[in-house]
Amino acid sequence: MAQTATGIHHRSYSSELRLRATRAEYLRLGLMLVLLIVVPFVLDNYWMSIANTILIAVIGAVGLNILVGYTGQISLGQGGFLAVGAYSSVILSDRIGLPTPLAIAFAVVLTAVVGTFFGLPGLRLKGLYLAIATLASQQIIEFLIRRDYGGFLTGGLGYINVDRFSFLGFEIGGRAVFERQWYVILAVLAVLAVMAARNLFRTGLGRSFMAVRDQDIAAEAIGVNLTRAKLTAFAVSSGFVGLAGALTAHYSEVVSWEKFTLEVSILYLAMIIVGGLGSIAGAVYGAIFMTLLPVVIRNLANALDSVMPFLGSQLPAVQNAVFGLVIILFLIIEPRGLNRLWERVKEYFRFWPFRY
Repeated sequence: MAQTATGIHHRSYSSELRLRATRAEYLRLGLMLVLLIVVPFVLDNYWMSIANTILIAVIGAVGLNILVGYTGQISLGQGGFLAVGAYSSVILSDRIGLPTPLAIAFAVVLTAVVGTFFGLPGLRLKGLYLAIATLASQQIIEFLIRRDYGGFLTGGLGYINVDRFSFLGFEIGGRAVFERQWYVILAVLAVLAVMAARNLFRTGLGRSFMAVRDQDIAAEAIGVNLTRAKLTAFAVSSGFVGLAGALTAHYSEVVSWEKFTLEVSILYLAMIIVGGLGSIAGAVYGAIFMTLLPVVIRNLANALDSVMPFLGSQLPAVQNAVFGLVIILFLIIEPRGLNRLWERVKEYFRFWPFRY
């Protein structure tokens, strides 16, 4: 837990419950909002597409961190739950004819229900055993999507072309404005998701999640309903993930099983490990870092092509090697991730010129 800045004296409960108590915290919040506003004016379409990918990843990573970081329930089924949100949203909007926002909302609820069902083993299993059970959910969902019995999902094509996002007469425009219009939608949803998750752990339900994570037997002894807490954690987490999956489908305008494989589940798990388990801010940092990492490696390989041509020819292998190395280094050097590194920087400037 981060240290509280000195010189702060609360005189009311409302003051003590505020998320931010210092001018520096409000300044950082203001700078972040300014950055979000400035981004679409300074980036081209290529970098805007990466920014949009980051925003979707933020929503999914926050959801996974609720389950893994805050409740202590390891999950390797992220890709499968993303697929449930994506396919259900597209079917509801493009085939049944529901308005797209309503279809996305129903997809979130459906994904939460599916996540709760696959969370039932969590009532009996822990640790690696639970990880294997959630891995089974990933494999089952991926198998059903790939087989597509009866052609219900894709009509035998293996993919679904998604209609362009529209609602109440508004429709996403062409490539010139496509990325920027989506950025506004995704930025608003990402901010709302982060705020909802941040405030969730100021409630009794969120604190019950943390109690289960710290010691489930002690939590039960003080009155926490373990069944309700674990299943609710799976439901809430899967709801966030379903939202990310639905947004992925409508943003990319094509849905196929290749976007929701086990590698995607591992990528999201890496995001919260690198960012910091049990931290909403860490999920955001991890999503940004792990989304930008392949881009940086690819651009570096292109820049060094004349000196080290093997980087370009072996780019997928190099990316996988760096991906694994980053996770190992964080687990060894700073297990609490980027969020803890940022806390150290803030503490240094807070106490400077003193060491502590």
